[in-house]
Order: sequence, then C-alpha cells, then structure tokens
Amino acid sequence: MPVLAITGASTGIGAATARHAVEAGWQVVLGARSEDKLAALAEELGGEERALSIRCDVTDWDDQQAFVQSALERFGGLDAIFANAGFGAKRGFLEESVEHWKAMIDTNVYGCALTIRAALPHFRERGRGHFLLTSSVAGRLNLPGSLYSATKHAVTAMGHSLRAELEDSGIRVTLIEPGMVATPFFADPPRRALDADDVARAVIYALEQPPTVEINEILIRPVRKGA
Repeated sequence: MPVLAITGASTGIGAATARHAVEAGWQVVLGARSEDKLAALAEELGGEERALSIRCDVTDWDDQQAFVQSALERFGGLDAIFANAGFGAKRGFLEESVEHWKAMIDTNVYGCALTIRAALPHFRERGRGHFLLTSSVAGRLNLPGSLYSATKHAVTAMGHSLRAELEDSGIRVTLIEPGMVATPFFADPPRRALDADDVARAVIYALEQPPTVEINEILIRPVRKGA
C-alpha cells in the first residue's frame, strides 16, 4: 500500500484527508501535537496496520525528522507528505498578540519548510514522491490587515520554488488552496463554506494521478449561490 504522512492531522482537513486516504487504500502517518485525538483517529482508521500516530510539533526540527523516520520504520517507505499544519489570526495589524503572530508564522511558514526538508532526502533517494502543501485562497489575494494571508503567500511561493528545484526529479508538488472551510480553524464557522471532506477529496485526486501527471495547484471554493 502507498504511504501518506499528514501534519495537522488531528482535526479538520488533516483528519478528513486521513479518512479518505485510508478508504482509497493508503496507509497513513498522522502528525499533530494533540496526542489523544491522534490516537483516537488512528484507532478509528484501523489501528497499526493502516494508521500510525506520532506527536509532531512542526516547528521542532527533531520532531519533524522523527515523524518521517517513524513512517519509514513502520511502513518501509513514504510516497507522499501533506504539509497541512497551520492556524490563523484576526485581521488588523493592531489585533492579536505579537506572540500569536510569531507562533502563526513559525507554524505556517517555518513548519512547512521543515516538513519539506525532513521528507526530501527520502524522496530524492527513491527518485519519486509527492509534496502537498496547504496554502489558501488567501495566498492569492491581498486581504486587508491579514498577516495570515502573508504566511499563505509564503507557502504558495515555497511550493513553486520547490517545484522548480525538483524539475526532472520525478518528485511532484501540489498546492492545495481552499477558501473558507467549516473546521475548528474558525471559532464561529462561516455561513457559506467548504467542508473538510471537500478539500480532502481534492487531495486524493491529486495523489491518484498517474506518475506522469503533476497537479500544480488546486483552488477550491464554495459555490456562490444565487438569490
């Protein structure tokens, strides 16, 4: 079975992607800081034969290395990794604490880069692999007062830069760019939003293309209903 590792896997898009991946015949390695939620999800997905849960703070290089190494030791390889961990902030440059800002930048940008760095040697050795990075519609737009948007612009740039570095390597890179998603990301879920399952299906679509096909970006938005 192919193996997919997912950061930010305990809830929302990460958990939904894990469920869809197992249903599609993948083994999954689940990473997040919430050990109890991860363990419960791994059990739901079939236990150690199909799912491995590993505590992983994506801003910690040792955790990221251990996350990838655990996948190699348990399942013998790694076919794809989904750098999905992230969180947001209120808009406005006088909003939130500076500590919140730093934690968000560290998680959304530095954490994504560490996930790439941890998995890349294995993918290069195999001559194949697939990086999926959670960016956002916010990574394409200039949202007023949004430092979160700036972090997602950074992830988008990182994805394109990584793809350029890996040209002719056999390693694929896909940016996943959802609009608003009704997940724990929002304290008050928006009225018109995607479900986490909507994004998860897009991830599986990108993963299951033939090796000769690379989906560069998937921009996913809820339908704008008429009056």
